[in-house]
Amino acid sequence: MTIVHFPKIKQGCCGKSPQWLIVPVAPQAAARIRFCGEDKLPQAVPMRGALTWIADLLAQGNEIEGLDLHGPGDPLATVAMTREILAMLRAQYPDLPKGITTLGLGLAEHAEQLAQDGVSRITLLVDAVTPQTVRKIYTWIRPGKRNIPLAEAAEILIEEQARGIAACKAAGISVSIRTTVYGGVNDEDIEEISRQASALGAESISLLPGKGWLNPEEKLPLPSAETMAALAKKAAQHLPVVCLPEQAPPGESIAPVGEGGRNLPRPTAVRPNVAVLSSNGMDIDLHLGQAIKALIYGPREDGLACLLDTRDLPEPGSGDSRWQQVAEILHDCFVLLAASAGQKPQDILGRHGLTVLLLEDNVEGSVDVLYGGGKKGKNRK
Repeated sequence: MTIVHFPKIKQGCCGKSPQWLIVPVAPQAAARIRFCGEDKLPQAVPMRGALTWIADLLAQGNEIEGLDLHGPGDPLATVAMTREILAMLRAQYPDLPKGITTLGLGLAEHAEQLAQDGVSRITLLVDAVTPQTVRKIYTWIRPGKRNIPLAEAAEILIEEQARGIAACKAAGISVSIRTTVYGGVNDEDIEEISRQASALGAESISLLPGKGWLNPEEKLPLPSAETMAALAKKAAQHLPVVCLPEQAPPGESIAPVGEGGRNLPRPTAVRPNVAVLSSNGMDIDLHLGQAIKALIYGPREDGLACLLDTRDLPEPGSGDSRWQQVAEILHDCFVLLAASAGQKPQDILGRHGLTVLLLEDNVEGSVDVLYGGGKKGKNRK
């Protein structure tokens, strides 16, 4: 789950920027960047768990200016699910503006419906305006239910993004462009992205420096501050450029992430503890369905995290009621660490506000990360 910290708003070339909360509930990707490093997406947050989390943040006095459906996949890759989520958010938080961050495939077709669903802004991820550059950035793009040849998909993406901006403008949805700059890959497209987006009705553009891996031996360099400033100056000839404090997306606060880009949950006043499934007390190595005990870690009086106690879990074999019992037993835990787990128990526990993270790693190191310590090892996604 993406956990949002609420830093002081910084003053800069863009002035104040409202705090939008990123809600990562989209389970399916629409494309894959060559430089992302990971083959699999992190798990999307179950909607019930996200609702509980939003309520907890508001109960703690955090101010949320809007809710943005953003990641780990693309909200428009599963439109029916996204519309259901928007309906739930609209019912529970009618006064909070709603937004979507998307690659834009299918946006033109659904813009009017999204406006009716309460979406007031779209953040469109546009990294190129020529098929040649698109092919340099993506390994695959899925405009429908199946992958198609990249050369064909690149042209479709460019057309769909242009049509999407125009359709959103007609539907009364504001559009902001977000462009990741990959050094030596799409530098030459930046000004043209801004020019074309402006002509179609976009309201602003933000630029993020991108980095990643070209292959296992070659790392893509991070664009320099001078390069980013020069590109921003070119883009500003056509659209207002949103300056992003500490590279955060415009108007949003985002969490520190774990290795591989995984956003991590954090403790709250109501749920300060971590539940761990381990057969030996040292490694996270048990399947959720097999575990009959959970190790409970939490902060001591001096603030350091340590093992507080162990709790018995229900015996396997009682169906969905078992997960209801687990949720009650672990009511004060914000996360459950397991080596593996089925999707159904994850969904049930998520609806009770308990996020399940799947990883194979050292117990103490993983717990340390969740309380703000150093990096952990490999996640299973």
